[in-house]
Amino acid sequence: MNALLEPLTSVTAGQAVMWAVGCILMYLAIAKKMEPALLLPIGFGAILVNLPHSGAAAVIGRLFDIGFGEYELFPLLLFIGIGAMIDFQPLLTSPRLMFFGAAAQFGIFFTLALASVLGFGLKDAASIAVIGAADGPTAIFVSQSLHSDYTAPIAVAAYSYMALVPIVQPPIIRLCTTQQERKIKMTYRGGHVSRWTRILFPIVVTVVVGLAAPDAAALIGFLMFGNLLRECGVLDSLSETARNVLSNLITIVLGLTIASRMDAAEFLRKETLLILGLGLVAFVMDTVGGVMLARGMNCFLKEKLNPMIGAAGISAFPMSARVVAQMGFAEDRQNYLLMQAAAVNVSGQIASVIAGGLILSLAGG
Repeated sequence: MNALLEPLTSVTAGQAVMWAVGCILMYLAIAKKMEPALLLPIGFGAILVNLPHSGAAAVIGRLFDIGFGEYELFPLLLFIGIGAMIDFQPLLTSPRLMFFGAAAQFGIFFTLALASVLGFGLKDAASIAVIGAADGPTAIFVSQSLHSDYTAPIAVAAYSYMALVPIVQPPIIRLCTTQQERKIKMTYRGGHVSRWTRILFPIVVTVVVGLAAPDAAALIGFLMFGNLLRECGVLDSLSETARNVLSNLITIVLGLTIASRMDAAEFLRKETLLILGLGLVAFVMDTVGGVMLARGMNCFLKEKLNPMIGAAGISAFPMSARVVAQMGFAEDRQNYLLMQAAAVNVSGQIASVIAGGLILSLAGG
Protein backbone atom coordinates (compact mmCIF):
# COMPACT_ATOMS: atom_id res chain seq x y z
CA MET A 1 0.00 0.00 0.00
CA ASN A 2 2.80 2.38 0.87
CA ALA A 3 4.35 1.74 -2.54
CA LEU A 4 1.07 2.64 -4.20
CA LEU A 5 0.72 5.84 -2.19
CA GLU A 6 4.33 6.92 -2.65
CA PRO A 7 3.77 8.83 -5.94
CA LEU A 8 0.87 10.73 -4.35
CA THR A 9 2.80 11.65 -1.22
CA SER A 10 5.74 12.85 -3.33
CA VAL A 11 3.67 15.56 -5.07
CA THR A 12 5.16 18.96 -4.29
CA ALA A 13 3.18 22.12 -3.61
CA GLY A 14 4.45 23.55 -6.89
CA GLN A 15 3.24 20.55 -8.85
CA ALA A 16 -0.18 20.84 -7.21
CA VAL A 17 -0.32 24.50 -8.22
CA MET A 18 0.51 23.56 -11.81
CA TRP A 19 -2.32 21.01 -11.75
CA ALA A 20 -4.62 23.87 -10.77
CA VAL A 21 -3.20 26.04 -13.57
CA GLY A 22 -3.80 23.22 -16.02
CA CYS A 23 -7.40 22.80 -14.82
CA ILE A 24 -8.04 26.54 -15.20
CA LEU A 25 -6.71 26.54 -18.75
CA MET A 26 -8.85 23.52 -19.65
CA TYR A 27 -11.89 25.18 -18.04
CA LEU A 28 -11.36 28.30 -20.16
CA ALA A 29 -11.00 26.13 -23.26
CA ILE A 30 -14.05 23.92 -22.64
CA ALA A 31 -16.51 26.07 -20.70
CA LYS A 32 -15.63 29.49 -22.12
CA LYS A 33 -14.45 28.29 -25.57
CA MET A 34 -11.35 30.48 -25.34
CA GLU A 35 -8.75 29.28 -27.89
CA PRO A 36 -9.69 25.65 -27.11
CA ALA A 37 -7.40 24.13 -29.76
CA LEU A 38 -4.39 25.47 -27.86
CA LEU A 39 -5.42 26.06 -24.25
CA LEU A 40 -6.80 22.53 -23.87
CA PRO A 41 -3.55 20.72 -24.80
CA ILE A 42 -1.51 23.26 -22.81
CA GLY A 43 -3.70 22.71 -19.76
CA PHE A 44 -3.64 18.93 -20.04
CA GLY A 45 0.09 18.95 -20.74
CA ALA A 46 0.73 21.13 -17.68
CA ILE A 47 -0.80 18.40 -15.52
CA LEU A 48 1.00 15.62 -17.39
CA VAL A 49 4.51 17.04 -17.07
CA ASN A 50 4.01 17.73 -13.36
CA LEU A 51 3.15 14.15 -12.44
CA PRO A 52 6.00 12.97 -10.17
CA HIS A 53 8.35 10.34 -11.58
CA SER A 54 6.30 10.04 -14.78
CA GLY A 55 9.05 10.97 -17.24
CA ALA A 56 6.40 12.71 -19.40
CA ALA A 57 8.31 15.98 -19.45
CA ALA A 58 11.33 14.28 -21.02
CA VAL A 59 9.22 12.53 -23.66
CA ILE A 60 7.33 15.67 -24.66
CA GLY A 61 10.56 17.62 -24.41
CA ARG A 62 11.99 15.54 -27.26
CA LEU A 63 8.98 16.57 -29.35
CA PHE A 64 9.75 20.16 -28.36
CA ASP A 65 13.32 19.76 -29.63
CA ILE A 66 11.97 18.48 -32.97
CA GLY A 67 9.45 21.29 -33.41
CA PHE A 68 11.63 24.09 -32.07
CA GLY A 69 15.00 23.11 -33.39
CA GLU A 70 17.12 25.22 -35.61
CA TYR A 71 14.22 26.40 -37.78
CA GLU A 72 11.37 26.69 -35.21
CA LEU A 73 9.30 24.33 -37.37
CA PHE A 74 5.92 24.35 -35.60
CA PRO A 75 5.22 28.12 -35.65
CA LEU A 76 6.28 28.32 -39.29
CA LEU A 77 3.98 25.48 -40.34
CA LEU A 78 1.15 27.09 -38.42
CA PHE A 79 1.70 30.30 -40.37
CA ILE A 80 0.98 28.43 -43.61
CA GLY A 81 -2.43 27.53 -42.24
CA ILE A 82 -3.09 31.08 -41.02
CA GLY A 83 -2.15 32.49 -44.41
CA ALA A 84 -4.56 30.09 -46.10
CA MET A 85 -7.37 31.43 -43.89
CA ILE A 86 -6.83 35.14 -44.59
CA ASP A 87 -8.64 37.09 -47.27
CA PHE A 88 -6.66 40.25 -48.07
CA GLN A 89 -9.28 41.69 -50.44
CA PRO A 90 -10.73 44.22 -47.92
CA LEU A 91 -7.21 45.57 -47.38
CA LEU A 92 -6.42 45.66 -51.09
CA THR A 93 -9.49 47.81 -51.71
CA SER A 94 -8.50 50.23 -48.90
CA PRO A 95 -4.69 50.10 -48.69
CA ARG A 96 -4.48 53.23 -46.51
CA LEU A 97 -5.81 51.12 -43.63
CA MET A 98 -2.42 49.39 -43.52
CA PHE A 99 -1.19 52.30 -41.35
CA PHE A 100 -3.36 51.12 -38.48
CA GLY A 101 -1.72 47.72 -38.45
CA ALA A 102 1.61 49.47 -37.99
CA ALA A 103 0.32 51.82 -35.28
CA ALA A 104 -1.13 48.92 -33.33
CA GLN A 105 2.37 47.52 -32.77
CA PHE A 106 3.24 50.48 -30.56
CA GLY A 107 2.73 48.39 -27.43
CA ILE A 108 5.49 45.99 -28.45
CA PHE A 109 8.20 48.65 -28.41
CA PHE A 110 6.73 50.38 -25.34
CA THR A 111 6.84 47.08 -23.43
CA LEU A 112 10.35 46.32 -24.67
CA ALA A 113 11.55 49.49 -22.97
CA LEU A 114 9.48 48.81 -19.84
CA ALA A 115 10.69 45.22 -19.48
CA SER A 116 14.29 46.38 -19.84
CA VAL A 117 13.76 48.94 -17.08
CA LEU A 118 12.31 46.20 -14.85
CA GLY A 119 15.51 44.17 -15.13
CA PHE A 120 14.96 41.71 -17.96
CA GLY A 121 17.85 41.20 -20.35
CA LEU A 122 17.43 42.45 -23.91
CA LYS A 123 16.58 39.04 -25.40
CA ASP A 124 14.02 38.22 -22.71
CA ALA A 125 12.55 41.75 -22.81
CA ALA A 126 12.20 41.53 -26.58
CA SER A 127 10.51 38.14 -26.35
CA ILE A 128 8.08 39.38 -23.71
CA ALA A 129 7.27 42.51 -25.72
CA VAL A 130 6.05 40.47 -28.71
CA ILE A 131 3.15 39.21 -26.58
CA GLY A 132 1.60 42.54 -27.52
CA ALA A 133 1.29 41.42 -31.12
CA ALA A 134 -1.57 39.17 -29.97
CA ASP A 135 -0.04 36.62 -32.31
CA GLY A 136 0.91 33.40 -30.57
CA PRO A 137 3.10 31.86 -33.32
CA THR A 138 5.13 35.06 -33.70
CA ALA A 139 5.64 35.31 -29.93
CA ILE A 140 6.80 31.69 -29.76
CA PHE A 141 9.05 32.02 -32.82
CA VAL A 142 10.75 35.15 -31.47
CA SER A 143 11.23 33.77 -27.94
CA GLN A 144 12.73 30.56 -29.30
CA SER A 145 14.95 32.37 -31.80
CA LEU A 146 16.29 34.53 -28.98
CA HIS A 147 16.65 31.51 -26.67
CA SER A 148 14.55 33.16 -23.97
CA ASP A 149 14.20 31.35 -20.65
CA TYR A 150 10.52 32.27 -20.55
CA THR A 151 9.04 30.62 -23.63
CA ALA A 152 6.26 28.84 -21.72
CA PRO A 153 4.82 31.85 -19.84
CA ILE A 154 5.20 33.99 -22.99
CA ALA A 155 3.22 31.45 -25.03
CA VAL A 156 0.53 31.10 -22.35
CA ALA A 157 0.22 34.88 -22.05
CA ALA A 158 0.10 35.43 -25.82
CA TYR A 159 -2.66 32.90 -26.44
CA SER A 160 -4.58 33.86 -23.30
CA TYR A 161 -4.76 37.51 -24.32
CA MET A 162 -5.76 36.48 -27.83
CA ALA A 163 -8.67 34.60 -26.28
CA LEU A 164 -9.54 37.53 -24.02
CA VAL A 165 -9.83 40.07 -26.86
CA PRO A 166 -13.66 40.39 -26.42
CA ILE A 167 -13.14 41.15 -22.72
CA VAL A 168 -10.00 43.30 -22.73
CA GLN A 169 -10.45 45.51 -25.80
CA PRO A 170 -13.95 47.06 -25.39
CA PRO A 171 -13.24 48.98 -22.15
CA ILE A 172 -9.96 50.27 -23.56
CA ILE A 173 -11.66 51.42 -26.76
CA ARG A 174 -14.41 53.18 -24.79
CA LEU A 175 -11.82 54.88 -22.61
CA CYS A 176 -9.98 56.22 -25.67
CA THR A 177 -13.03 57.42 -27.64
CA THR A 178 -16.16 59.48 -27.20
CA GLN A 179 -19.63 58.16 -27.93
CA GLN A 180 -19.88 60.54 -30.86
CA GLU A 181 -16.68 59.10 -32.34
CA ARG A 182 -17.93 55.54 -31.86
CA LYS A 183 -21.04 56.42 -33.87
CA ILE A 184 -19.11 57.63 -36.92
CA LYS A 185 -20.29 55.76 -40.01
CA MET A 186 -17.83 54.73 -42.66
CA THR A 187 -18.65 53.93 -46.26
CA TYR A 188 -17.10 50.74 -47.56
CA ARG A 189 -16.06 51.24 -51.16
CA GLY A 190 -14.89 47.74 -51.76
CA GLY A 191 -14.62 46.72 -55.36
CA HIS A 192 -13.54 43.70 -57.30
CA VAL A 193 -9.92 42.73 -56.81
CA SER A 194 -8.54 40.85 -59.79
CA ARG A 195 -7.26 37.33 -59.39
CA TRP A 196 -3.76 38.32 -60.48
CA THR A 197 -3.64 41.13 -57.94
CA ARG A 198 -4.52 38.64 -55.21
CA ILE A 199 -1.86 36.25 -56.50
CA LEU A 200 0.86 38.88 -56.80
CA PHE A 201 0.15 40.44 -53.39
CA PRO A 202 1.69 37.66 -51.23
CA ILE A 203 4.68 37.42 -53.57
CA VAL A 204 5.37 41.16 -53.53
CA VAL A 205 4.87 41.42 -49.75
CA THR A 206 7.32 38.56 -49.18
CA VAL A 207 9.99 40.20 -51.34
CA VAL A 208 9.53 43.69 -49.90
CA VAL A 209 9.45 42.58 -46.26
CA GLY A 210 12.30 40.13 -46.81
CA LEU A 211 14.50 42.91 -48.18
CA ALA A 212 13.47 45.50 -45.57
CA ALA A 213 13.48 43.20 -42.52
CA PRO A 214 15.46 40.02 -43.30
CA ASP A 215 14.78 38.51 -39.87
CA ALA A 216 11.07 38.53 -40.68
CA ALA A 217 11.55 36.72 -44.00
CA ALA A 218 10.78 33.23 -42.69
CA LEU A 219 7.62 34.33 -40.86
CA ILE A 220 6.23 36.49 -43.65
CA GLY A 221 7.26 33.93 -46.26
CA PHE A 222 5.35 31.06 -44.69
CA LEU A 223 2.33 33.31 -44.01
CA MET A 224 2.23 34.54 -47.58
CA PHE A 225 2.85 31.08 -49.02
CA GLY A 226 -0.29 29.93 -47.23
CA ASN A 227 -2.19 32.84 -48.74
CA LEU A 228 -0.79 32.03 -52.18
CA LEU A 229 -2.18 28.49 -51.82
CA ARG A 230 -5.57 30.08 -51.18
CA GLU A 231 -5.49 32.55 -54.05
CA CYS A 232 -3.72 30.67 -56.84
CA GLY A 233 -6.87 28.69 -57.70
CA VAL A 234 -5.06 25.48 -58.65
CA LEU A 235 -4.38 24.00 -55.20
CA ASP A 236 -7.77 24.20 -53.52
CA SER A 237 -7.46 20.82 -51.81
CA LEU A 238 -4.01 21.73 -50.44
CA SER A 239 -5.30 25.10 -49.29
CA GLU A 240 -8.19 23.39 -47.51
CA THR A 241 -5.78 20.98 -45.85
CA ALA A 242 -3.51 23.82 -44.71
CA ARG A 243 -6.23 25.85 -43.05
CA ASN A 244 -7.97 22.90 -41.43
CA VAL A 245 -6.02 19.65 -40.97
CA LEU A 246 -2.52 21.16 -40.83
CA SER A 247 -3.50 24.11 -38.60
CA ASN A 248 -5.44 21.96 -36.16
CA LEU A 249 -2.78 19.28 -35.92
CA ILE A 250 0.09 21.70 -35.45
CA THR A 251 -1.90 23.72 -32.88
CA ILE A 252 -2.54 20.62 -30.77
CA VAL A 253 1.09 19.49 -30.91
CA LEU A 254 2.24 23.07 -30.28
CA GLY A 255 0.16 23.19 -27.11
CA LEU A 256 1.65 19.97 -25.78
CA THR A 257 5.21 21.04 -26.56
CA ILE A 258 4.69 24.37 -24.81
CA ALA A 259 3.44 22.43 -21.80
CA SER A 260 6.74 20.55 -21.67
CA ARG A 261 8.26 23.81 -20.44
CA MET A 262 5.65 24.23 -17.69
CA ASP A 263 7.46 22.24 -15.05
CA ALA A 264 6.61 23.71 -11.64
CA ALA A 265 10.20 24.59 -10.75
CA GLU A 266 10.65 26.42 -14.05
CA PHE A 267 7.23 28.04 -14.40
CA LEU A 268 6.36 29.14 -10.86
CA ARG A 269 8.62 32.14 -10.53
CA LYS A 270 7.90 35.76 -9.78
CA GLU A 271 9.01 36.53 -13.32
CA THR A 272 6.03 34.59 -14.65
CA LEU A 273 3.54 36.94 -13.00
CA LEU A 274 5.57 39.91 -14.19
CA ILE A 275 5.51 38.54 -17.75
CA LEU A 276 1.74 38.15 -17.62
CA GLY A 277 1.45 41.76 -16.44
CA LEU A 278 3.82 43.08 -19.09
CA GLY A 279 1.94 41.13 -21.75
CA LEU A 280 -1.27 42.86 -20.71
CA VAL A 281 0.47 46.25 -20.85
CA ALA A 282 1.69 45.49 -24.38
CA PHE A 283 -1.79 44.39 -25.46
CA VAL A 284 -3.41 47.52 -24.00
CA MET A 285 -0.87 49.90 -25.53
CA ASP A 286 -1.25 48.25 -28.95
CA THR A 287 -4.97 48.93 -28.80
CA VAL A 288 -4.39 52.50 -27.67
CA GLY A 289 -1.85 53.09 -30.45
CA GLY A 290 -4.26 52.07 -33.20
CA VAL A 291 -7.17 54.10 -31.81
CA MET A 292 -5.12 57.22 -31.24
CA LEU A 293 -3.71 57.15 -34.78
CA ALA A 294 -7.26 57.17 -36.15
CA ARG A 295 -8.19 60.08 -33.87
CA GLY A 296 -5.12 61.98 -35.02
CA MET A 297 -5.87 61.35 -38.69
CA ASN A 298 -9.41 62.67 -38.19
CA CYS A 299 -7.92 66.09 -37.48
CA PHE A 300 -6.92 66.27 -41.15
CA LEU A 301 -9.56 64.21 -42.94
CA LYS A 302 -12.78 65.57 -44.34
CA GLU A 303 -14.43 62.15 -44.29
CA LYS A 304 -13.90 60.99 -40.73
CA LEU A 305 -12.78 57.55 -39.67
CA ASN A 306 -14.40 55.66 -36.83
CA PRO A 307 -11.40 55.46 -34.49
CA MET A 308 -12.50 52.08 -33.16
CA ILE A 309 -11.19 50.40 -36.31
CA GLY A 310 -7.66 51.27 -35.20
CA ALA A 311 -8.01 48.79 -32.34
CA ALA A 312 -8.39 45.97 -34.87
CA GLY A 313 -4.77 46.51 -35.91
CA ILE A 314 -3.60 43.87 -33.45
CA SER A 315 -3.00 40.45 -34.95
CA ALA A 316 -5.85 38.58 -33.22
CA PHE A 317 -7.62 37.67 -36.45
CA PRO A 318 -10.60 37.72 -36.83
CA MET A 319 -11.64 38.27 -33.20
CA SER A 320 -10.60 41.89 -32.97
CA ALA A 321 -12.44 42.81 -36.19
CA ARG A 322 -15.60 41.19 -34.82
CA VAL A 323 -15.30 43.07 -31.53
CA VAL A 324 -15.02 46.42 -33.32
CA ALA A 325 -17.93 45.60 -35.64
CA GLN A 326 -20.11 44.57 -32.71
CA MET A 327 -19.27 47.73 -30.77
CA GLY A 328 -20.12 49.91 -33.78
CA PHE A 329 -23.43 48.10 -34.26
CA ALA A 330 -24.24 48.48 -30.56
CA GLU A 331 -23.77 52.25 -30.79
CA ASP A 332 -25.82 52.60 -33.98
CA ARG A 333 -27.82 49.81 -35.63
CA GLN A 334 -27.02 51.34 -39.02
CA ASN A 335 -23.29 51.36 -38.45
CA TYR A 336 -21.50 48.52 -40.26
CA LEU A 337 -17.74 48.46 -39.67
CA LEU A 338 -16.91 44.79 -40.27
CA MET A 339 -15.16 45.16 -43.62
CA GLN A 340 -13.06 48.14 -42.55
CA ALA A 341 -12.17 46.43 -39.28
CA ALA A 342 -11.29 43.22 -41.16
CA ALA A 343 -8.97 45.18 -43.47
CA VAL A 344 -7.18 46.69 -40.48
CA ASN A 345 -7.07 43.29 -38.75
CA VAL A 346 -5.30 41.54 -41.65
CA SER A 347 -2.89 44.47 -41.93
CA GLY A 348 -2.12 43.85 -38.26
CA GLN A 349 -1.24 40.26 -39.09
CA ILE A 350 1.40 41.48 -41.56
CA ALA A 351 2.60 44.27 -39.27
CA SER A 352 3.03 41.94 -36.29
CA VAL A 353 5.30 39.68 -38.33
CA ILE A 354 7.37 42.67 -39.44
CA ALA A 355 7.55 43.88 -35.83
CA GLY A 356 8.73 40.42 -34.79
CA GLY A 357 11.48 40.59 -37.40
CA LEU A 358 12.54 44.05 -36.24
CA ILE A 359 12.65 42.81 -32.66
CA LEU A 360 14.86 39.91 -33.72
CA SER A 361 17.21 42.32 -35.51
CA LEU A 362 17.31 44.65 -32.51
CA ALA A 363 17.97 41.87 -30.01
CA GLY A 364 20.47 40.09 -32.21
CA GLY A 365 18.43 36.96 -32.94
